[in-house]
Amino acid sequence: MDNTSGTTAGGPDGHDGAESRADSPFRHERTARDEAPQFVLPLVVRMEKTAPPTRTDALEAAARAVLVMLADERSTGDGEWARAMRDWQDARIRKVVRRARGAEWRKASGLPGITVTSPEDAAEPAEGAAFAPYAEVRVFPPVPLDGWPKELAKLQVSGTDLADPVDPPPADPSAPVLWLSPDVGMSAGKAMAQTGHGAQLAWWELSETDRKAWQEAGFPLAVRTADAVRWRQLTISGLPLVRDAGFTEIAPGSSTVVADHPALRR
Repeated sequence: MDNTSGTTAGGPDGHDGAESRADSPFRHERTARDEAPQFVLPLVVRMEKTAPPTRTDALEAAARAVLVMLADERSTGDGEWARAMRDWQDARIRKVVRRARGAEWRKASGLPGITVTSPEDAAEPAEGAAFAPYAEVRVFPPVPLDGWPKELAKLQVSGTDLADPVDPPPADPSAPVLWLSPDVGMSAGKAMAQTGHGAQLAWWELSETDRKAWQEAGFPLAVRTADAVRWRQLTISGLPLVRDAGFTEIAPGSSTVVADHPALRR
């Protein structure tokens, strides 16, 4: 799913509010960023026929994959992916989620990137299980919007419809939570990209000390759907808020995710 979002949170070059920055990469209005070369962050979720991941595991893996990519030493300074990361963040922030299985997954895994498993401590799949006990998402360095590697370009975007066999447990209030809107229906692929946006906004807003602590802990987080009352409170809390640009599935400007990190609560 191809997504660009708007938010009230800060940007990659500081912690100031994006509403005061006319060129924010997360505003859904057209800005100078639209004139820059456009890049996309590819994410591929492993979806085997016999035992696909649960929806919540996939959303959490996608969010953690974005964070791992942002924090990786290859993405910063003079790292081998740093130029691509800067070009991507200088334009609109787009993420595309595709699916793969079997040989497709093995070929995708051979490209430079990072595979994230969520939850990390899950057991191996039981024979005949309907769902995998964890989700695997591989994130790749940004590529031009029209310049995907052939191994990724042929992968399907549609069909990422996942389910949770049971409701996930309540989120730990002392840990980061990415709250999904109860009012906006999204496919799993769309929601994975949106939670990735939310995780990125939280990362941008955190101090270097809080970033390091989150990274050293392995980027723990939960993805949950807020109830109507909590959602209204979250959207006026000052926490990072993702607004979709409306390219796919939902209306422009729709609020989709609030990134609730303990260090950002006011």
